[in-house]
Amino acid sequence: MCANVTLNTGATIPAFGLGTWLSKPGEVGKAVEEALRTGYRHIDCAHIYGNEEEVGEAFEKCFKEEVCKREDVFITSKLWNSDHAKEDVLPACQLTLKNLRLDYLDLYLIHWPQELPKECVLSKLTEADKLGYDEKRIAQCWEGMEDLVAKGLVKAIGISNFTILKTDNLLKTAKTVPAINQVESHPYLQQPKLLEYCKTKGIVFEVYSPLGNPGRPTKGDDDPVLLEDPVINEIAVKHSATPAQICIAFQLHRGVVVLAKSVNLERVKQNFKATEVKLDAEDMRKLRELDRNLRFLRFFMLKENQTVAEFWDEEADKNFDITEPDAKKTKTEE
Repeated sequence: MCANVTLNTGATIPAFGLGTWLSKPGEVGKAVEEALRTGYRHIDCAHIYGNEEEVGEAFEKCFKEEVCKREDVFITSKLWNSDHAKEDVLPACQLTLKNLRLDYLDLYLIHWPQELPKECVLSKLTEADKLGYDEKRIAQCWEGMEDLVAKGLVKAIGISNFTILKTDNLLKTAKTVPAINQVESHPYLQQPKLLEYCKTKGIVFEVYSPLGNPGRPTKGDDDPVLLEDPVINEIAVKHSATPAQICIAFQLHRGVVVLAKSVNLERVKQNFKATEVKLDAEDMRKLRELDRNLRFLRFFMLKENQTVAEFWDEEADKNFDITEPDAKKTKTEE
């Protein structure tokens, strides 16, 4: 059985869900349908993935055939970087709802804190297009996100790819605390301080690329292959599980929400069984020791003369004091 995590809105989100990034047309709809038939009740989408219409067809089919009810499925989508202007937030959300064939979203995220120009084409991205992060612009964008909740179009709002510094900046003006911060995380990139910071603010930590994103579009020549790690494979053998199941179970045992993407129908079912894997304290100790602060995601928005460390506010986050004795914690429920 998949656990639920309680959001600061009081709603619950299934701790394990299906991601749809890099899922190709002609494949993603079948994967979503298989996931819902398997028992998944959490699907993560985004406008920029370019596949929301096909995902919407799968939703409509499964709801019509009573595979599950709409109210029993937690559905997320994301606001793209070129729609950060406050006046662009509503039409962007409405387009996503139309494509997904939904009346509301359970969660809507600002996909990135960095902004791109309106109508920007990623395949033709120039240095001038990389507008970067602007604290005031994000604050205004967040006001647009808050309006969506008031209009009943979304039940919760959150952020994605936000550092401690950028999240804290947002909280200075936000009327609504983000329900979730969705970020890259896996045994090689565990982000423990960001996780702890999110807990102090009542923000759920949600993980994408828990398997090291083996299908990512750009890879470095020296990139290690997470699923071939000997420690992960040793633990997999011990539990008669796959390395992927161990990576997913690791995140679930940390008490966070985790998304795994696959369009391989057998793997969709196989990944769901990670919710049944029970890791012990020694397993968790060995997996925690694998952390090397290694990001697999390549940075198309990185500006010239900007380092990866600067892009991710590494120095500022390292020095950030997250001590807050009366902090609100997130809760995990069976």
